[in-house]
Amino acid sequence: MHPRETLTAAGISRPSQLESTASASQNGQKSAPMGSERFAELSRDIMAAMNTVIDGKGEAVELALTVLLARGHLLLEDVPGVGKTLLAKALARTLDCSVSRIQFTPDLLPSDITGVSIYNQSEQSFEFRPGAIFANLVIGDEINRASAKTQSALLESMEEHQVTVDGMSYRLQEPFMVIATQNPIEMEGTYPLPEAQRDRFMARISMGYPDTAAELAMLETHQSVNPLDAVQAAASSAEVAAMLDVVAATHVSAAVKEYTVALGQATRASAQLRLGASPRALLQLLRAAKASAALAGRGFVLPDDIRDLAEPVLAHRLIVERRAAGTGTTAADVIADALARIPVPAQAARSAVAAQAARPGVAGASARLGRAPESAGTATQGAPVRPAQPPQPARPPVQPGAR
Repeated sequence: MHPRETLTAAGISRPSQLESTASASQNGQKSAPMGSERFAELSRDIMAAMNTVIDGKGEAVELALTVLLARGHLLLEDVPGVGKTLLAKALARTLDCSVSRIQFTPDLLPSDITGVSIYNQSEQSFEFRPGAIFANLVIGDEINRASAKTQSALLESMEEHQVTVDGMSYRLQEPFMVIATQNPIEMEGTYPLPEAQRDRFMARISMGYPDTAAELAMLETHQSVNPLDAVQAAASSAEVAAMLDVVAATHVSAAVKEYTVALGQATRASAQLRLGASPRALLQLLRAAKASAALAGRGFVLPDDIRDLAEPVLAHRLIVERRAAGTGTTAADVIADALARIPVPAQAARSAVAAQAARPGVAGASARLGRAPESAGTATQGAPVRPAQPPQPARPPVQPGAR
């Protein structure tokens, strides 16, 4: 076992400890805010380390990091052998955090995940033994192999970052992320994830098959050594927590929020869908867009960020009507149609001058991430009006891989 893959109970806290944990920052225990320069450096190092393991899947690597920085959970859905578990392990190795892995099987019990209270005869009392969920990063392999009862053990932890056993609640360590994998092809002996479970995953991506060059490189480098053995931690848990604060501080204009809500309402009103995007889906879409903007070296969200992430964040939550599905219509098609019909807001946070004034060093951060800082458009409502620049072409949407 890797030295960082040890399960500890250091993150457990009873309800009486929640208040003291929340007030830690008021007692001067919170570290200084992370600058954009350091944020860019850590982001680059994490993605570079993961790309040494995952050949030719840079977009999947970036989306996985985006979900982590947005405080979300990731669902990897694809056929066996394309690197789903390898991607999850690669992200875990780049972070100096506690890691646990759960192999979901039909006989797995909820207590195997959450933990159980055991009677201590010497102490004449029950003591709690934490389960595998008590880690910063939890890898759930083949999540649809377990029963619905066992799957439901993750619901509270994924949404509220806590576990309740025998009437006692225990806080989970921060940062906390669940990366689950499942095979959508082989359905015998599986339990499909219910809508409530899928809705708790911020994004779903498919790895897809690698291209010829990437597959040849994999055959060359993965024969004699395990590429995971050479991966070193690029960020500590404290640094990841500071990166989360940077993402949380990213500005979202009223126009971008209205654009996000319009997209969600369009899915609910679509005659081709039986179930549209939930309010939780829109919250997570906006949080993912903030993480994407921070990775791009911006202190504000663009409508392009919403458009790029709409499919991986929303598609797995939508249910297509049977008649529409019979004609070959997919959830991705409905999302693309809604994006084509909803006008992009003219008043969006696209002033690079204002962003650099709020976050010095943004241009340098973007350069180190291999991106060009975006600067076009008008100021947001309530902000000083700046001269409008020529509109920029929309970036192509993120391809989540082969479906």
